Formats: sequence, structure tokens, C-alpha cells
Amino acid sequence: MILLQRGRKILTAFVLILVLTISTACSSGNVAQLDRTTNQPAIGTTTAYAELERGNTPTGQTFGDWVVQSSKGLIRDAYVRDNNKLGVVISPQVRPNEVRDLAKSLAQGFRKNFPNQDLTVLVYAPDKKLILTTKYDVQTNKIEYNA
Repeated sequence: MILLQRGRKILTAFVLILVLTISTACSSGNVAQLDRTTNQPAIGTTTAYAELERGNTPTGQTFGDWVVQSSKGLIRDAYVRDNNKLGVVISPQVRPNEVRDLAKSLAQGFRKNFPNQDLTVLVYAPDKKLILTTKYDVQTNKIEYNA
């Protein structure tokens, strides 16, 4: 039984890494800009919370949307700030020992879409409490984890 659970955890982490890697590799290095020619409703009227909070730039908004859509339910919400900070709220499906692998995959995809800068990935539990901070240093090309 324990072997089955461990295999499931490893398989889940591997599938997520594979999905994020393939998706970012196929995105030609930059997140495509959405056509935003339609009039957006004023803030506070009918705009959903997620539409406002996914990013504070069009590219960040698009990347945040992509992260949630491509995660296959592992990420409930995401936001991008200033094109160098990504915050994600994970679902209860993500096991504690899978969080670091998920953060690493997100940092790699984030780096490909927002190159040549230091990046931060903040991982929040389903109750929205910060559980892991991941920092990518562009000069050393290393990722540092802080719980």
C-alpha cells in the first residue's frame, strides 16, 4: 500500500513537470498576448476576482491564466506581479512532498517566459497560507528554497 502511494506521488509530480515543460517549450519563449480589444467592465461591477488578480500586466495575466489552466487541477489560483513574481495557491491534491518539485517546475516555466531577471515563486496552501518561497537567481542560474 505504501509503495502504491509513493508511486502515485512520484507519478503526479512527474506528470506535472512534463506538462509544464512541454507547454512552455511549445510556447515559443513568450506567452502570446490575448486580443483585448473588447471593452472590459469597470472594476467592481461584473468582473470576476480571478480576472483582476491573475496579473498586473497583460503578459502576466496571460501567464497566470495559463498556469491555472494547464495544471490539471493541481493549482487553484495564480497571479503574476511585475513580471518577476508568481504566486500560486495549490489544491489539496498536491502532497507536501510534491510542493518543492512543483515550485521548481513553475520557476523553470516562469523563467522561460520572463527571461533575464531574478524571479520569485510563492506557493500557498489551499488555505492561502504561504508554505514555500522559491527564488531563481539569473546570474548563478540556481534556485533557492525557503520554507
